Amino acid sequence: MGECSQFDNNEVPFSQRPIVILGAGIIGSATARQLLLNGFPVVLVAEYLPGDQNIYYASAWAGAAWHAAGGITPDQRYLQAVTHRILLKMAQDGPEAGVSIVNAREYLEQKPAPDSAIWGKTVVSKFREMSPGEYPPDFNCAWAYETLVTDPTRHMPYLRKEVESLGGRFIRHRVEALQELYEMFPESRVFINASGWGSKTLTDVQDDKCFPERGQNVFLATDQCNTLYFRNGKEYTYVIPRPLSEGVVLGGVKQQGNLSPEVDMDIARDEIARAHRLAPEIVPEHPAADKVSHIIGIRPSRKGGFRLDSEQKDNRVVLSAYGFGGGGYAFSYGVADALVKMVETAERENVIL
Repeated sequence: MGECSQFDNNEVPFSQRPIVILGAGIIGSATARQLLLNGFPVVLVAEYLPGDQNIYYASAWAGAAWHAAGGITPDQRYLQAVTHRILLKMAQDGPEAGVSIVNAREYLEQKPAPDSAIWGKTVVSKFREMSPGEYPPDFNCAWAYETLVTDPTRHMPYLRKEVESLGGRFIRHRVEALQELYEMFPESRVFINASGWGSKTLTDVQDDKCFPERGQNVFLATDQCNTLYFRNGKEYTYVIPRPLSEGVVLGGVKQQGNLSPEVDMDIARDEIARAHRLAPEIVPEHPAADKVSHIIGIRPSRKGGFRLDSEQKDNRVVLSAYGFGGGGYAFSYGVADALVKMVETAERENVIL
């Protein structure tokens, strides 16, 4: 009898203890959905929740196009590929999730480097190298393909509804340390830090590589909103279609350390001028004032790239997933999938005695 007594307590089984996620942006919310679909109970604790319009809630303002990133590792490429797979299914299921399939045109100022975004041709549909007559003569080369765009104004409320319908809970609460979460949820054993650049100020994380990066875009109302344009090079520019909102997002700009909520009209004029040069058939040189609005969001960036890992801290497993800058949507569901696998590893280690 004595040998069995250690298993005779009435503790809640590991897989039934809530997984606690700090942060309810695209990373935290996508992860919650994927965990819930796998049968894990989930609680999200966050200062900002889906539907919020605060500039610090970057997920509400993102351009949110799926675009293969250059200069990333094979493992990171695969995270983007998984994201594409899941978003494509959402797009095929109908408009509720706010994901659309669009045509893309990508113009490169210089010959692509060996680790360029060309790997994306293994993931996107209808990829082809454009012939010289199809794009302006001042570019080295160009690619055409189909890609996915997510409309945050629809996708974040959709995710909230999905999470809640699957049994997940959102708690609006600002924490200053992960320790606060441990005390709020003493029975939980898995905690996921998806707090964006909040990880800089969490007293028991203090990741000094994190920094806020201001983005400001122009939203142009137009019915010409089914083709995405990217210019890769020194004059990095994009025209991202939002078919479900009947417009295009023009950008971009990155301003490290600038947290101003005020529209900088010099930036707006520059973005319109660049977008006009890139896609004159969509963006007029002087769009009517009543067709133009402005988007400002503070991206959660991190020097050296995002953090995605698992740590054992006492009897807890702490997963970190933050610092995605402007790439949150392009990595979102792949990161969520990776985190689910980490949670399953923790579960396995707990139950295989």
